[in-house]
Amino acid sequence: MGSPAFALATLQRLIESEHDVAGVVTQPDRPAGRGRALRPPPAKELALAHGLPVLQPERVNRPEALAEIAAVRPEVIVIAAYGQILKQPLLDIPRRGVLNVHASLLPKHRGASPVAAAILAGEERTGVTIIEVVLALDAGPMVAQRELAIEAQDTTGSLSEKLAMLGAELLIEVLPAWERGEIASRPQDDSLSSYASTVRREDAVIDWSLPAVDCWRHVRAYNPWPVATTSLDGEPLRIWEAWPLDAEAGEPPGTVLPIAAGVDAPEGAGFAVRCGEGSLAIVRAQRAGKRVVSGAELLRGARGLPGLRLGGG
Repeated sequence: MGSPAFALATLQRLIESEHDVAGVVTQPDRPAGRGRALRPPPAKELALAHGLPVLQPERVNRPEALAEIAAVRPEVIVIAAYGQILKQPLLDIPRRGVLNVHASLLPKHRGASPVAAAILAGEERTGVTIIEVVLALDAGPMVAQRELAIEAQDTTGSLSEKLAMLGAELLIEVLPAWERGEIASRPQDDSLSSYASTVRREDAVIDWSLPAVDCWRHVRAYNPWPVATTSLDGEPLRIWEAWPLDAEAGEPPGTVLPIAAGVDAPEGAGFAVRCGEGSLAIVRAQRAGKRVVSGAELLRGARGLPGLRLGGG
């Protein structure tokens, strides 16, 4: 059971393994793009490419969906970013239970957006956890866990790809022993838990009063969606890549500044923005209706940019 790109590595490894993938349950096709044409979930496309049966119930816990899943007679159900909450009748179907590949070091960052949450929190390490699924959100006993360092350049997009591969590898390692009943799961410490709620478009708006390092994490956490956003001349400006710099206090937060000579800024950074502490070098950005350009290109194309204040005010 899985839907977005994160699910693909797990599904691919299961297909390549000795396990018999009896079917794939994924979300229904949804309208996407400017034409709003129906687009299948990535997991559906991979499943069909390998000739696997696909189920796409609008509500997976309804009796008709449960009957279809039970007819497959699964011994184990594996979840990787499916997108619907499972109720007990579904959890009772497979003989060996339901396992979930979760992209955090549980009990930290339970919920829908654990990768973005780890970046926003300034974590140095994250990882994947294989858990037994219970009715409480991401609170089931842990079967296995593996860590991964968060690199300075990691975004939610790049880190999700790494975690998807790591989770798939870990699942394939432990699944045979789990099926044989040779692995004893261990409970999570609920006192250490935290939750990562679903990302909303409005979450991406940059608060320039925060320290530069927090604004930098914000840019990374909301790449590739919904993309960190501020405003320039009353229009949205999306910030795709940035880097924190030290800067003395002075201008109000949001003020566009030149990058001083001798400052070690990334290639392409054309200007900086004052933050509550320090400043943020803008490496790649995108004006409304335009292509993504380097900060240097944006500076050349926007006259009088230094001294302006982004984000209103």
